[in-house]
Parts: sequence; C-alpha cells; structure tokens
Amino acid sequence: MRARVAAVIFVALAARPGAAAEAHLVLLGGGRPPEAALGRFVQWAGGSRARIVVLTWGAEPSEGLEAVRDALRPFAPASVEAAPSAPLRDESRSELERRLERATGVFLAGGDQQRLLDVLSDDAVAGALRARYRGGAAFAGSSAGTAVISTLAITGEGDFTVVDARAVGVRTGLGLLPGVILDQHFLRRQRENRLFSLVLAHPRLLGLGIDEGAGLLVAGGRHAEAVGGQVMVVDGSHRAELRVHLLNPGETFDLEKRKRGRAADRHPG
Repeated sequence: MRARVAAVIFVALAARPGAAAEAHLVLLGGGRPPEAALGRFVQWAGGSRARIVVLTWGAEPSEGLEAVRDALRPFAPASVEAAPSAPLRDESRSELERRLERATGVFLAGGDQQRLLDVLSDDAVAGALRARYRGGAAFAGSSAGTAVISTLAITGEGDFTVVDARAVGVRTGLGLLPGVILDQHFLRRQRENRLFSLVLAHPRLLGLGIDEGAGLLVAGGRHAEAVGGQVMVVDGSHRAELRVHLLNPGETFDLEKRKRGRAADRHPG
C-alpha cells in the first residue's frame, strides 16, 4: 500500500511544472536600480515573507549589505542578511548552506567580478547556489553580480577597442541562465565591442547587455522584460550575422525563440 501511495505522489510531482517554470531572475545593469525590478524581486521571493541572503563577495561586506538593505527597504521583506564573508572555510561553507536553506531570495551584490568568481570557483559554494535556484529561490544580480550569472562570465579584463573574443577576459560563471552571456553598465560605458566579440565567437549564446539603471526580469528561464532602461539583445545565430534588438522599458523578449514581443506581452508575473 505504501508503495502505491509513493508511486501516486511521484506521478503527481512529475506532472507539476518543472523548476524552469518556477525560476525567477532579476538582472540589474548597475547604478541606481529601477524600483520596478527591486519590487518584483521581493515579490518573487515571497513579499512580506521574503528572506533575502546577500552575497557581498565582490566588495566590502558591510557596504554591500547596507546598500542592498537600503534598496529593498521600501518593499518590506521579512529579513535581509549577508552570507558568510569570503574566503569560505569548512565552517563558513556550512553556515552558507544553512542560510540558503532558509532563503527565499538571493542577491548577488556588485563589485569586482574577479573577486566574486574566485569564491564561485569553489564547487561546493557554486553547487549550493545552483541547488537553491533550482529549489525555487528568486535570484537577483547587480553589475558584477549580474555578470557572474552567465555560464561564460565576462571578467572585465581585456582590450575592448577591438572586436576580438581573444581580447575579452572570461571565466566560468554560475550558469543560472543557460544559453546567454550577460554584460552590464552596457550602453553607458560603451561595452558593445566585448559582447559582439563573444557572441560572434559563441553564436549559440545570446548576448544580453543591460544598461546602467536598467533591469531585465526573467521568468521561467525564458520570458524576459526590460524595466527602468534599455537592454540590448545580440543574436549571432544567423550565419555570422549579428542581429541586434534594443528593448525599451516594458518590451519583452522570448530567450528561447529569440523573438521580441510587444510592450503588452509582459510574461514575468
């Protein structure tokens, strides 16, 4: 009898939407974040019950935590706490796992991509974050925190006066949004060359350049909406031809079909 009950439960769970349908990402381009993006992050993390863990590994821990707390305060999450400081040892790794288990949202603060990626090169740390994302926690990144969410993460080092992927520093990132490469402070700092270079060299990757003051809301790993500012989408899948889409606030893009939508097609809910 127990076996039958277990089988019924398994079938019921299998029939539910997969983790991708529940995945929520808020990608911020740096600078002053749009309130619409921060509000959606807290909403996706549980609203007044949201328990946010902030990863401050790219900058000074106290400064990163306070900046995120101040930004999220108007949306009244239940708690905003910092992850253990880097470098992470056995005890602090265990503490990180305990905090992640309670978290309904994870915020990757900005700073230095290299410092962030140094911590994420620890397989146990990166694995715990990926598991919590698959488990349904909303994730947000700001500036460097957005860049490291890519599978292929731009480090910020290189020669960006040329269109040449060999001149762009990259490392392995978290890979929470497969099939894309992310860049930030994009139009304000004229970073088109480095994203064009990488998309030409990796045409299966969709380039997403998020401008300063802008955000991209992504639901289900697929449906994206620009808020607060502009987002450039770079598609290199057309025989070495780059197709560029510029999304204004409220406009949407299907990352799977590589097709833009209309301002009314606001899939992230």
